[in-house]
Amino acid sequence: MVNIFSEIDFNTLKHNPDFKEDSVREVVILPLLKILGYTETNIVRSKTLQHPFLKIGSKKRKINLIPDYLLKIENNYPWVLDAKAPNENIKEGDHIEQVYCYATHPEVRSNYFALCNGIEFSLFKTSGNDTPILYFSLAEINYYYEQLAQFLSLNSFQVGKAFAYDEGYFLTQSRKVAKKGAKDFLVSQFDYLNRPLLAEIIPKKQAAKRHFGVHGYFTKQVWNVVAEYIKNFSQPHDTILDPFGGSGVTAIEALMNNRKAISIDINPLAIFMVNSLISPVNFDELNEAFNRVKLAYQKNEPTTEDDIKKALKKYPYPKGLKLPKGSDVDTIENLFSDKQLAQLAFLKSIIKKEKDKNIRNSLMLAFSSTITKINKTYHNSSSRDENAGNSAVFAYYRYRVAKNDIDLNLIKSFETKYKKLLNAKKEMEYFINENTISKAQILKASATNLSFIPNESIDYIYTDPPYGKKIPYLDLSIMWNAWLDLEVTENDYNLEAIEGGENKKTKDEYNQLIAQSIKEMYRVLKFDRWLSFVFAHKDPEFWHLIIDTAESCGFEYKGAVAQKNGQTSFKKRQNPFTVLSGQLIINFCKVRTPKAIMKANLGMDIAEIVIQTIEGVIAKNDGATLEQINDELIIKGLELGFLDLLKKEYSDLTPILLDNFDYDEKTELFTLKKDTKFKSHIDVKLRIKYYLISYLRRMERENKTTTFDEIVLYILPLLKNGTTPENQTILTVLEDIGERVGENHWKLKGEGQLSLF
Repeated sequence: MVNIFSEIDFNTLKHNPDFKEDSVREVVILPLLKILGYTETNIVRSKTLQHPFLKIGSKKRKINLIPDYLLKIENNYPWVLDAKAPNENIKEGDHIEQVYCYATHPEVRSNYFALCNGIEFSLFKTSGNDTPILYFSLAEINYYYEQLAQFLSLNSFQVGKAFAYDEGYFLTQSRKVAKKGAKDFLVSQFDYLNRPLLAEIIPKKQAAKRHFGVHGYFTKQVWNVVAEYIKNFSQPHDTILDPFGGSGVTAIEALMNNRKAISIDINPLAIFMVNSLISPVNFDELNEAFNRVKLAYQKNEPTTEDDIKKALKKYPYPKGLKLPKGSDVDTIENLFSDKQLAQLAFLKSIIKKEKDKNIRNSLMLAFSSTITKINKTYHNSSSRDENAGNSAVFAYYRYRVAKNDIDLNLIKSFETKYKKLLNAKKEMEYFINENTISKAQILKASATNLSFIPNESIDYIYTDPPYGKKIPYLDLSIMWNAWLDLEVTENDYNLEAIEGGENKKTKDEYNQLIAQSIKEMYRVLKFDRWLSFVFAHKDPEFWHLIIDTAESCGFEYKGAVAQKNGQTSFKKRQNPFTVLSGQLIINFCKVRTPKAIMKANLGMDIAEIVIQTIEGVIAKNDGATLEQINDELIIKGLELGFLDLLKKEYSDLTPILLDNFDYDEKTELFTLKKDTKFKSHIDVKLRIKYYLISYLRRMERENKTTTFDEIVLYILPLLKNGTTPENQTILTVLEDIGERVGENHWKLKGEGQLSLF
């Protein structure tokens, strides 16, 4: 049996407003129950249960409970399943309590209870705690099916001792089906080489506690974008590498998706942050340690002038370290008031007394995050309360002292940070714990020398390298590294891939470091595996450095994808051809016979390339926004080496767009003018799809359906470029986007409707 969900695009379902609970039941849950061996005789739908404890009103009206599915074997209910919409949390919260009530009801008393939101599946043991015993993405059911079947398949349950002459005689037919299904369930072959490029992913910036609120950092990739790339280009148990690991988004999302992770960074702050965040701890012991620290601090908090002086003499704090050029003060201690220094030093001394390393480092991570607010560079948000600000280092990339002193309560700030850390650890606990932490390697090293990683041992690389002069990470991390007693050597500065900084690195030095890191990535990556390289640079020269270095190593360029990071910048709105709406993710594959990108002949007509690109975007998306067109033209200009010409000749796209295409003010989409042909060569199936959707929408507006012959007569005159498609090709595309009405009539599928099976 092949993968039952092979034709479902789960990433699309997440954002499909029409895919609700009823769709989850029909499209996902029923096929899942079938493969587990259940038939209609085993499935009890929406059984009404009376709440055993609660009644309302003076007449004591009973409250009813109605589970979606009770799975029945003989006269028992071994497990309960409830359907939820794709945007619902099925790992923690009220929904779990609700289904637990069903499972523990006197009429049910099931071993397990489960929830499915069409995207994920979670399974809980009724007699266990509130942590799922199995939790996975349905997109990866192939890899979790064996575990799922062990828990929930029809033949996983027994009713005690039974007298039987022949198992085959007494075994029900449905159990035989379940055994055969489990045996025959084949994991479809994952084709590493032919992975699709992902379309733009809607960012979920602050939806993950593990990445937001624990500790600030200079740049962070959008966690759900990284997660989708990891799932697209690798399988569970594969090894994922990020040689510019930073705050650890790639590593953490790899672990959260059942992969192994190697995260490398030259900055000791980054290594400390990630290791401390993912280190397993006993939550009761961590809470006890926090309360010990809090009470010890409150008992002797230095608040008076005399107490502050004594504390400054008794407890060590960083001093004498020079700050980067451009800072408002010269040395590190001048970033703090005497009161801030005394209180921070005292709190640190208490935390350091904790004996358990993981607990001590966890509390030091909360302490380090507290430093972000307890210093003179803290700028509070004018539109929110005084706790809602940030250090100037993260906002302005320099140590800029705030105009107004803000005297925050240290222990309250520390407690807030501790609670966020605790929530983050709890969120990760199912996937990152004592049993899985060995899958993570968080290492201080240079991306230019990965000699400790064997040749061809990595399955996928996702990385966001530093860009030019933008952020001198080591210079700007001095405040945290100093308080955490983390050493930064001269060699670290020499190997840091930046331009400028205190060591005044040249552009050539920076380029050499990036080029060497790409060579190392090529060496450690397996053949037929992928590298996704985040590009957020303004200089086209750097694009060509990446492409040329990658191609010279042996990588094959597979394409760049525009990916927004959640908001459109002012610069992007002012000058669309100078700034991308977000960033590009450049994708390479390590193949044995790579093809190189051809550069454009600059004698050719740039207008022809512009029209071809615009038509391609419109065909692909069934109409395109100005932003989509801009981003694709930037990619094309970079690929073919004529971005500067493009900027010069087409700084304003409006005239060429309005002359050649129709514009719908309501949808903000550009489309082909009515009954016109594509002027350039576009893939024949894309052209057919575009024309079919256009034609079927018109029929829909006129309340008509149309026959296949009528469709062919409409389509053929619009197709050109010397290739006339066979009727079968048109029918193949039609079946994807349309549905039959009667025997030979067709209409467009409903908005959001998918071709699933």
